[in-house]
Amino acid sequence: MEGILSIDKIWLFIIFFIPGFISVKIWNQLIPGEKLDFSKSFFEVIAYSALNYAFFSWLIFLIHTNEFPHYYPSLYWICVVFIMFFMPIAWPLIFYKFYQFRLIKKYFVSPYQKPWDYIFSKRESYWIIVHLKDGSDFGGRYDVNSFASSAPSEEQIYLEKVWEIDADGIFVKPIENSQGVIIMREEISSIEFFK
Repeated sequence: MEGILSIDKIWLFIIFFIPGFISVKIWNQLIPGEKLDFSKSFFEVIAYSALNYAFFSWLIFLIHTNEFPHYYPSLYWICVVFIMFFMPIAWPLIFYKFYQFRLIKKYFVSPYQKPWDYIFSKRESYWIIVHLKDGSDFGGRYDVNSFASSAPSEEQIYLEKVWEIDADGIFVKPIENSQGVIIMREEISSIEFFK
C-alpha cells in the first residue's frame, strides 16, 4: 500500500521518533518545566534521535556489514536495543550529572526555570520557615514524606511535620497530632531553609 501509512514510512517514523521521544520524556522528568507539546517539538525530538544515531554511526555501520545480523542475531538485537532504547534513556541522565559539576554550572545557563524547582529537585531534607503574606510563619520539616510541586504546576508545598517556632525563628517543638500542612503559593512571602 503506497501512501502515508506504508510500512516503510511507519518504520522510518518509529526509528527516528522513538529515541528522541524517550530522551525528551526522561529529561522532562529530571528538569521540571513547561508541559511539552510534541506537535511543536517534533523536529527537536527528531534532532535528538539523529544526534544519537550520529554518535553511534560506527556501531550502526558495523552491525549492518558482512551479514552481521545473519551470523550474530542475538548480538545484533542487543545493539539495536542499546542504540534505540538504552542510550536515549542514558543521554539525559549523563547530561544531568554532567551539569552538576561546579565548573560546568559556572559557564552554562541553568536548565531550571525557577529557583523553586532547583531547590526542591535536590530532594534534600531541610528545616523550613515559611513566611506568609499575612505576617504569620510556619515552621516545619521538609523531609522524605514532604512534597513540593514542580513546573508547570502552581507552586505548593506540603510539610510533613509542623513545628512551633519562637519569635527568633527557633524551632521549639513539633505540634502534637500534626499530620503536616499544605501551603499555597499565593500565601507565601518567602521561605527560609536550614540544614
